Amino acid sequence: MIDLKSLREDPDVARASQRSRGEDPELVDRVLAADERRRGMLTGFEQLRAQQKEVSRSVGKASPEERPAILTRAKALAEEVKAAEAEANAAQAELDELLTQLPNLVADGVPAGGEDDYVVLKEVGSPRDFTAEGFEPQDHLALGEGLGAIDTERGAKVSGSRFYFLTGIGARLELALLNAAMDTATAAGFTPVITPTLVKPEIMAGTGFLGAHAAEIYHLEVDDLYLVGTSEVALAGYHAGEIIDLSDGPKRYAGWSACYRREAGSHGKDTRGIIRVHQFHKVEMFSYARAEDADAEHQRLLGWEEQMLALVDLPYRVIDTAAGDLGSSAARKFDCEAWLPTQERYLELTSTSNCTTFQARRLNVRERGERGTHPVATLNGTLGTTRWIVAILENHQQPDGSVRVPEGLRPYLGGLEVLEPR
Repeated sequence: MIDLKSLREDPDVARASQRSRGEDPELVDRVLAADERRRGMLTGFEQLRAQQKEVSRSVGKASPEERPAILTRAKALAEEVKAAEAEANAAQAELDELLTQLPNLVADGVPAGGEDDYVVLKEVGSPRDFTAEGFEPQDHLALGEGLGAIDTERGAKVSGSRFYFLTGIGARLELALLNAAMDTATAAGFTPVITPTLVKPEIMAGTGFLGAHAAEIYHLEVDDLYLVGTSEVALAGYHAGEIIDLSDGPKRYAGWSACYRREAGSHGKDTRGIIRVHQFHKVEMFSYARAEDADAEHQRLLGWEEQMLALVDLPYRVIDTAAGDLGSSAARKFDCEAWLPTQERYLELTSTSNCTTFQARRLNVRERGERGTHPVATLNGTLGTTRWIVAILENHQQPDGSVRVPEGLRPYLGGLEVLEPR
């Protein structure tokens, strides 16, 4: 969670972080008060236990006349120790509960505010001028239906709203995209992993997804398992409870998985097509790094995301996400957003987050240093997902409804250069 020692030494940093997120800074004071109570209870418990041990040792040395009184005192102390231990445990539970409510500390330089308070760091490429080209662009669903690539009508028939089938070239296009993402990750030194999509509650909680966004997650109550919304969750739990070796640099994994999101609270948003859906596929980068190397690793993850965007030839921008839109685990997050011609807006395709030591503290992932063990940093970033098909179809469409295949994807489609309507 949060380093309590640092929190005690400089609580103003945490209060400022809470304010920049739009959260309650008084939570910091409640955490500190609970921590003080816990330490007081623990001290009292340890003092009583020391007395109990001393009295117990004196029983064997006591005379027959003294022994009944000493045994009575030992029994009374045992009850006091038991009560003190219960109070200390209760104080620890109260502190743990408050700590789970405290999000990660926002990194220096992150813009304050909410969803609309991001800062644009750069723009790459220029959106096409379809007017100059003499035709009105179709949206991705119209294109996908024309290509025989996307079928939302039958998806809804089989599974309900926000479900779909990718058929024919649509299925091949997703596989091409995700294989290109996995090749990019492998070339960068990531270990490819096919991850579980069901995880235990302690793993889901450890990554920070059971806080404010718990309503987004599917829970299988009978099995007490959660469906993941990203392979980040399984990869964060991969080394849970372990001491790992980072002497040769970060440990990097690229997870390929199906992902599930309830999209609670998104009624009426992006209901057409496959922009906001309940199930999709994704390749996710995940790094375990030393805390002092986390910022540099974050920039590297962003660089690999931009490499993938260049591969599929999309105009995009990079934004520094505002504190109130970070999510509880992230200290900083960069999003890459591609231009969506038919909606004349940018659409998020990737995000990369530096979670510092927040998740590793919860999941007890450490490395060994000169002064014992200490938590590592965790970072994640998207390399490819189903949603990319939306931007690829719209940005590379041609007047007859065909779609030019980006050169970077052609080797994954047998050299195919154009997707032709049926």
